[in-house]
Amino acid sequence: MSDMPRLQQLLGFLKEEPDDPFLLYAIATEYNGTDTQKALHYYERLLQEHPDYVGTYYHAAALYADIGEQEKAEAIYTKGIKTAGKAGDLKALQELQNAYTNFQMEWD
Repeated sequence: MSDMPRLQQLLGFLKEEPDDPFLLYAIATEYNGTDTQKALHYYERLLQEHPDYVGTYYHAAALYADIGEQEKAEAIYTKGIKTAGKAGDLKALQELQNAYTNFQMEWD
């Protein structure tokens, strides 16, 4: 469940720094589980405006999978794997590869 004061504080910070990818990620994470559409809005914004922000891919893909949008989830997982590899983020790469493998086993 989202901590509303924290969410309100993050939204306030975002007004001051509207292009901060960490704030967008934190807000999406706060909404994840309580308001799917708002979480997706912020994840999509990250994917569009900050495609190199590796942390987005895992959570955005999982959320799309949870709501039954498998094609979108698959596209995000595969792009995230490429992005993490290009960034040299081996931990994120491994997490994305594992999540994608589990996703494939579940949805194929």
